[in-house]
This record gives sequence, structure tokens and C-alpha cells, in this order.
Amino acid sequence: MTETQSTTPPQANKVRRFIYRWLFNTNLDDNYAKSTENFISILIVANLVALIVENIDVVFQPYKSLFHFFDVFSLVVFSIEYVLRFYTAPEDEEFKGRKLPRLSYIFSPFALIDLVAILPFYLQFIGVNLDLRVLRALRLLRLLKLLRVLVPAIQEFRKLNKGRTFRQQVYALFHTTDTSGQLHEMVDNFVVWWVLISVLAVIMESVESVHYHLNIEFIVLDAVAVAVFTVEYFARIYSCVEGPGNAGAFFGRFRYARSPLAVIDFLAVVPFYLEALLQHLFDLRFLRIFRLMRLLKLTRQSKATGTLLKALQREWPVIAASTFIMLLMVILMASLGYLFEHEAQPEKFENIPQSIYWAVVTLASVGYGDISPITPIGRLMTSIMALVGIGIFAVPAAILASAFNDQLHKEREAMRAELYVYMEDGVIDDDEMVKIQEVASRLHISQAEIDTLVEKAKNERRAAEIGHLPIKSIAEHPEVAFEEFRATIGHLRQIIAAGDRDTVSQIFAQEGRATALEKAIWEQMNRG
Repeated sequence: MTETQSTTPPQANKVRRFIYRWLFNTNLDDNYAKSTENFISILIVANLVALIVENIDVVFQPYKSLFHFFDVFSLVVFSIEYVLRFYTAPEDEEFKGRKLPRLSYIFSPFALIDLVAILPFYLQFIGVNLDLRVLRALRLLRLLKLLRVLVPAIQEFRKLNKGRTFRQQVYALFHTTDTSGQLHEMVDNFVVWWVLISVLAVIMESVESVHYHLNIEFIVLDAVAVAVFTVEYFARIYSCVEGPGNAGAFFGRFRYARSPLAVIDFLAVVPFYLEALLQHLFDLRFLRIFRLMRLLKLTRQSKATGTLLKALQREWPVIAASTFIMLLMVILMASLGYLFEHEAQPEKFENIPQSIYWAVVTLASVGYGDISPITPIGRLMTSIMALVGIGIFAVPAAILASAFNDQLHKEREAMRAELYVYMEDGVIDDDEMVKIQEVASRLHISQAEIDTLVEKAKNERRAAEIGHLPIKSIAEHPEVAFEEFRATIGHLRQIIAAGDRDTVSQIFAQEGRATALEKAIWEQMNRG
């Protein structure tokens, strides 16, 4: 008799199963297990950040109580997690078959890590006196809790890439493939977080009071960020030959290095090395501002960027024409402004290049007021420019928005056509569904819409197989009959729209040319 059967009442079993199912069972998709893991992971990283910031007195001392509250909150969350995992251990697949599942859980590696993460705080209540600095240092052990998420992802990655070369594994780690798994998503998220942290550091570094106190911290943080981005850049260069279109040890890597995303990755790290290597020859401090280029690395994770670039490329001739008209209008207005206002305001309309600034802010309907005409004809021209500018700047935006929407529609239609190809054998297997969901995620199509498209494709396939819908088939497949009826109504609407309604109505009115039902349907649809 197991521990669960001997000591636990049925009602407690139900509660335990409920908690495990909704919070910890990672084999299910319709629960909160993934959300729980993500929340715990974010809290662990936040603890690391708080621990680092606590060593900066100028930041820590004014908000000491908030840091203490966050530490207590984290401790409570980790403690509740440990207790709930201990309580639900008999439901865990790893321990449920053992004689004493909870005892087995206590001595499991992840449980020991969870205990170590909270134990230093509770040791104070049993007479173990710990120095405050030691207690803070021991909080670093909470980072080990990330192994609960990281280890399964590594195991999955190794299983998916068994028998593959090291370069193929590196490619799968940094690019989305069938063997990437969750570890690829973690690496992507890790890089994204470092991009955000490094960009935030560059912004805060420009604040003199912050830079004075955190100068060393900014230098260390930038060095770590550059190390992360450098490893990523060379890993992508090394493994790119495994991707399509980059065959060849030298020319394949050269082609990839010239791609926009690779150039962005290169620009994210090159300012650091140039400043470090050439600072004794040139003053290259201005290159630090180019560290903000790292923000462009996020375009790799933006799934809609490709669609926007395709739309921009397709409509570029029209956008270029509208841009040319805009520039022509700016130069023309700047020249007229200089002509009419130079004598009245020689210090403001000193030359045409200076007048271009006034023309741009006026056409853009911004009008800062630092430069404004004072002559009657100059003010009249400014009023006309302000009205024209509303349309001038709206045209490229409207063209781009329309092109983006049209491109999105085309890609959705392409996905729908690909879905019909997958349905040729009557079944969509798991690999095909994964591909459909990847495309749907990029095109912002929800799972409900995917299910609707799949069901529609199945119905159309059944309709094609059934042909003209004999009575027996209609009885067996009423949903197909419904789709066929809707298609027939659509054809009737096209006939009515294309034909001469009056003439057809006269034919319907002739005796014997149509049945009463046909006449009723014609009259009803003709009125509609």
C-alpha cells in the first residue's frame, strides 16, 4: 500500500491532483505550468539584479525598505512553491510509482536546489547567526533554481540533435529549425534581455549624476554585453553554412556577413573594439552612441518585420515618387521663404539651407515657432504650406499602410493554399501542423482561426469527393451540404448582379417558365 492510499483521504487526493494539474504538469498545454515556470524564472533573475544593485549604496539606501520587501516576497513565493511541490509529489510522474514519493522528492536534485534557495533565511530562526553580507551572498544560490527550466531544455535539445555535427547543433541553437526545441527560445530570450539591458545602460549613462556613481558598473555591464553579442555573432557566422543559400565555407559565410541582420550584429559590437584598440590614436568616444544600434538586433525577433520589408520593397517606386514630390515641395517653399523673408528677417532666413528647416517643420504641421514669417505674403505662403503638408506627409504613410495590409493578406492566402496542400491526403500530421502554426504566429493568426481554416479545408475536400451531393451523402455530411448551399447562393448573387434584372424578371413572370419556388427565390434575392 502506497503512502497516498494509506494516509490521504479521497478529497485531499482531488485537491492535490487539481494543484498539480494546473500549476506543475508541464505535459499539458491548457494549464498554468508554463506560466508558473516563467514567473519563477523572472523572479530569480530579478533577485540577481536586486542583489547587484544592493551593493550600490547610492541606489540601495534610499529604497532599502523596498528591497527588503522584494526579498521577503521572493522568499514567500519560493517557499510556497517548495511546499506545493512537496505536497503534490505523489502526482508527479517521476515519484508517483515509488513507495514514499514525498521522501523521494525531498532528496531529488531539483528539490535540494529549491531548499537551498530558501534555507539561509530560515536558519536565522533556529539560532544560526549569519552575517548580513553572507546572507546576501547565499541568495545567489537561487540562481540554481533556473536549472529546473534549463536542464529539461538541454536534454530535449540533445535528444533532438542526436547524431548531428557540432556545427549543425550550433545552427539549431541560434536559428529556428525542427531540432531547435525550447533551448533555442531561451537563447533568443537571453540575447533579447541583454539587448534591452545594454541599451538602457547606454541611455542612463548619459545622465551625469547616474554615471558619476555607476561608472565602473556601466563599464563591466558593457563588457559583458559585448562578450554575449560577440559569441552570438561568431556562432552565427560559423554555423550559417548549414542554412539555405549559404553553401560554401568562405563565400557562404561572406554572403551571410553581408546580410542586413549580420551587419546589425556586427555594428552592435564593433564600436567597443574600435574604442579599445584605437583610443590611444583617436578620440573615439563618439562611437559609444552607436551602441544604441544594438536595439536593431530586436528586428530578428520581430516576426512582422519581414512582411513590412516586403511591402516596402514592392511599393518602393510609388513611395520614392511621393518622397521626391515632398522634397521638391520643401526646396521650392524654402526658396520662396528666403526670397520673401530675407530682407525682413536676415538673421532667421539667412540662406536657403536655413529656410529648409522652416519649410520642413511647416509642411509637417509642427511649427515650433522659432522661425516664422512676418511679411503678409510669407504668412499666406505658410498657411498654404500647412494645409498642403497634411496631405503631403499622409500619402507615403497611407501607401505603406495599404501595402502592408495587402502583403499580409497575400501571405495569409498563401498559408491557406499551403493548408489545402497538406489536406490532400485528408490528414494534417504533427509536423505539418507545427509549420502551419509557425506561419500563423508570424501572420498573427489565432489558433481559433487555424482551426476554422482546417475545418473549412476538410469540408471543401469532402465536397469535392462527394461531387453533386447525392441524398445519401447529404444525410451523412450535413456540414458539406451547408457549404455547398452557401456556394450556390454566392453563384446566384453573381448571376443577379451581372444580368439584366428587369428582363429576367419578365421571363420569370411568363407562365410555365419557372416554378413557384424558383420565382419566390428570384424575387427574394432580387429584393436583397
